[in-house]
Amino acid sequence: MSKAPGFVVERWTRLSAASSIAAAALLVVLALGPVLFSANVVDSLTTLFIYLILAVMWNALAGFAGLVSVGQQAFFGLGAYFAIQLSYYGVSVYPALLLGALIAGVLSLPISLLMLRLRGGEFAIGMWVVAELAHLLVALDPVINGETGVSMIALNLFSPDNRRAYNYWMSLAAAVALLAVIFALLRGRLGASVQAIRDDEDAAESVGVRVLAGKRTIFFIAAFGCALAGSLWLATSISFQPRQYFGIQWTAYMIFMVLVGGLGTFEGPILGAIIFFLIEYLFGASGVWYLVGLGVAAIVFALFLPRGLWGALEDRFGIRLLPVGYRVRFLGTGGGISGRVEPTAQQNTAAPQPE
Repeated sequence: MSKAPGFVVERWTRLSAASSIAAAALLVVLALGPVLFSANVVDSLTTLFIYLILAVMWNALAGFAGLVSVGQQAFFGLGAYFAIQLSYYGVSVYPALLLGALIAGVLSLPISLLMLRLRGGEFAIGMWVVAELAHLLVALDPVINGETGVSMIALNLFSPDNRRAYNYWMSLAAAVALLAVIFALLRGRLGASVQAIRDDEDAAESVGVRVLAGKRTIFFIAAFGCALAGSLWLATSISFQPRQYFGIQWTAYMIFMVLVGGLGTFEGPILGAIIFFLIEYLFGASGVWYLVGLGVAAIVFALFLPRGLWGALEDRFGIRLLPVGYRVRFLGTGGGISGRVEPTAQQNTAAPQPE
């Protein structure tokens, strides 16, 4: 914490310290999930963790770097596809899931050479074209049997209870690790750089920000995270059908979670993933009306709560659960700290300052 005449600049607050302790305690409980919870609860939490990964990755790409993509299902499907391929050629199942996601992430680097030259709507549509092309190429692979798909038979070597526990722990570990990566990124120079690019790419470049390098880093992280979510989804469902894994509904889910939770905030995608999971659990059996409802809700939030639920709370009350950025507290006239808390301009755009 640093002081200047009239105000105090701080990162940690009592609330953020308490929230960090509570998050650590919750993580300990979740780590014991397969021991403490029933099979249905473990399966549901595994699904929630995968949704959380997708929401956090799309928010990193669009909310922090300003790269709005409607084609992240390309990496979701490629992660599962490469895991299938590695398993087919004899790689153990769970290492194959991680390696498949890593291969898809590495593949995103040459893709970024072309895609990151596009801006705005061109980038969004370009990513959708990439996803459709990936879908067509994967369906042509004889190992996949076209749109009929294939199953990851090696998963049947594990008992249902062991497979359920392994999937749970791997999904939890992946979600926590990727959240930690985004958290560390936002507290460093790269996080400030990519958000400067989001706000004004030309201005950022004029002051020395390495625009292409910053965008490529976020693009790779988001691609790897979505690919890992795809491979984990394969582990829970066992079967792989190209039409399902490369369907645009996956990106629609990501957009919904981030818009509802809070675009450009750290906590928002977590809240959005929980809300989406609950909506799907309660209304997922409604068929096409469920999808219509999601679309209408997304439009309503985009029009009336553009910063989502958490963004609105953050703007109204200055709440920050985790020490992602900085905030300013103004000193009272008597020299003490007044009760009034004013977020910095950076906080209003959910963009933290580098240390």
